[in-house]
Amino acid sequence: MAKAPGFFAEGELVGVLTTQPLDRLLDYKAPEGGCQPGAFVEVPLGPRKVLGVVWGPGKGDFDASKIRSVIRVLDVAPMREELQAFLERAGDYTLTSMPAMLRLATRAPGLGDPPSMRKIYRLGEAEPERMTDARRRVLEVLRDYGGLSFTLKELAEQAGVTSSVVKGLVKHGAVREEDTPRDVPFPTLQPDFAGVDLTGEQGEAVEALQEGIRSGAYGTTLLRGVTGSGKTEVYLEAVAETLRQRRQALVLLPEIALTTEFLTRIEARFGARPAEWHSGATMTERRRIWKMVGQGGAQVVVGARSALFLPFRDLGLIVVDEEHDTSYKQEDGVLYNARDMAVLRASLCGAQVVLASATPSLESWANAEAGKYRRLDLTARFGEAVMPEMRAIDMRAETLPSQRWVSPTLQKAVEARLAKGEQALLFLNRRGYAPVTICRACGHQVGCDHCDARMVEHRFLKRLMCHQCGETKPMPQVCPSCGAEDRMAAVGPGVERMSEEAAALFPDARIATLSSDLFGSARALKEQIAEIAEGGADIIIGTQLVAKGHNFPNLTLVGVIDADLGLQGSDLRAAERTFQLMRQVAGRAGRTDKPGTALLQTFQPEHPVIRAILSGDEEGFWAAEADERRQAGVPPYGRMAGIVLSSTDMQEAFDIGNHLARNDAPLRAAGAQVFGPAPAPIARVRGRHRVRLLVKAPKGVALQGPVAQWVGQVRGSNQFRLSVDIDPQSFY
Repeated sequence: MAKAPGFFAEGELVGVLTTQPLDRLLDYKAPEGGCQPGAFVEVPLGPRKVLGVVWGPGKGDFDASKIRSVIRVLDVAPMREELQAFLERAGDYTLTSMPAMLRLATRAPGLGDPPSMRKIYRLGEAEPERMTDARRRVLEVLRDYGGLSFTLKELAEQAGVTSSVVKGLVKHGAVREEDTPRDVPFPTLQPDFAGVDLTGEQGEAVEALQEGIRSGAYGTTLLRGVTGSGKTEVYLEAVAETLRQRRQALVLLPEIALTTEFLTRIEARFGARPAEWHSGATMTERRRIWKMVGQGGAQVVVGARSALFLPFRDLGLIVVDEEHDTSYKQEDGVLYNARDMAVLRASLCGAQVVLASATPSLESWANAEAGKYRRLDLTARFGEAVMPEMRAIDMRAETLPSQRWVSPTLQKAVEARLAKGEQALLFLNRRGYAPVTICRACGHQVGCDHCDARMVEHRFLKRLMCHQCGETKPMPQVCPSCGAEDRMAAVGPGVERMSEEAAALFPDARIATLSSDLFGSARALKEQIAEIAEGGADIIIGTQLVAKGHNFPNLTLVGVIDADLGLQGSDLRAAERTFQLMRQVAGRAGRTDKPGTALLQTFQPEHPVIRAILSGDEEGFWAAEADERRQAGVPPYGRMAGIVLSSTDMQEAFDIGNHLARNDAPLRAAGAQVFGPAPAPIARVRGRHRVRLLVKAPKGVALQGPVAQWVGQVRGSNQFRLSVDIDPQSFY
């Protein structure tokens, strides 16, 4: 991109990138008063007004008399060159159009609204004279959101009431109505508000990170620490140093449910809460965060992966917590990995990156081994806590009745913990009640009408659900295939079925089930997690949601129901993911002074991955896994791109796939080879037939150019879609 001049005077030609799906910049005349490069502007496009950014000088390559003027410059901080460069580089890497990248960077409503006062609503002191269900819902929403303010529309929608209910509570003093500026800075965080006692190992890691931040230069550090070793305390001291340098910090978390406990820790450390960016934040808050980040009115942002595209004024630190987590990979729309994009953005703005994990991704481990990343290790748990003892339960030697999944050995271990007043966790990485519903008369398995996927029974909802497209249908009383009545049977366990079994085995225990689809809102899920941490349950039953960073002080036993589950299938990362998940979930046990135990139910105790999990020889596991991948020439020792062709017409998808496979000259010229086409493992989703091709190349090959040239040769019908996933994480 050519360097833009410092200012465009009124009438000068400017090139504007809009959020509309166009393949080029559009020429406009600078408005009255002129505009800066990077200015956010409103421009006419046909009969509409659309959002855009002044990307540089205009080209002037068509009739000047037809060029229209920019309507107005928005009252927000201009986009900095660093963010423009980041969007361009990220777009080039992921083969994403620039308008789609700009949409990622402008995900806040009302950016063009003029500054003004607005009415907001908070929790009041009084109680209404008469309590109704509707009023109770309004007050519960205000309490759930911990004192956040709402507009009248947002509060009414969240509570599912009319605005008159809110107004009535204002009259009673139960809700406060205030006038406030629309967008105000966040409270100041104090780097020295509260000190922390660090171990010698933690202190050394902190000093190394702070030294990097003081240098003002780019660098990436892999912070590897066993579960419970205090990685969070270490990187919060890096945040403190960033604040001392008057720069901004971004902390990415993999799971929205982790934010409550984490925000409380930040408030205790720095004396104020940071900005919170994720899908659960209100639209009002999102606009405020977006604007304040650009003006420097938000020092620290805690958020989901999309926070990476906020317009930071001076970003000095990015922390990617649980960096191995697969939820950092966006699997629809723009296909990017937030961990890798964090490194790219930091390299462009002279920031430090901390990749924190107890079980790093093989990519990060390999980069540390190669010297690209610095590596810091925390080898001991914080305080008196010790690592849990890990043992396998050989299911071949256990006697279980049919339709039972908790082995006698695990049952006795749970009973022993309950007798001591401690908590136990039963882990099964399967949502719902049962993964398959089958007719015992004809063998028919109930599938989704729109996808080639079996429907999962969710007994708590009394419905079958497709986990691909979200379609639900009532539980059938008769077989859809043969018409037999009362012959439908649930096969295999999900967490809901585990809850049923646990209630039968441990009738006096309080049981809590943690699964993302059992909670109507992120706030409700956070509340349940907080309640469990305070001792509100004896047995926790959960999916991988529970493996992510939660701290349950009284939890001393983890039982993994099916440790072999992730080892099936052809995913090249199956061993790595199973190893990470088992080590992470085991790490929930014994995080205080009470020792913990993790028991893994397995039919393959001699499997190399199971043995590595039990022995704790992490370095040995990574070295062996790296060796296998190196010999196979797959990531991180080779390059890959996944191509998914989809259409409502299966033949069209296959015809185009075959055409691409036969005309692969651009790939061969680059030393790459193509595999396929083949039906995707889930060959139909939402009524669209899916065909996959896989491109594989040696490590040093820049795949993007050849792949773009190769897929650029095909055109399909209006129903045809082609998506390219550089560095795919999943292969469904």
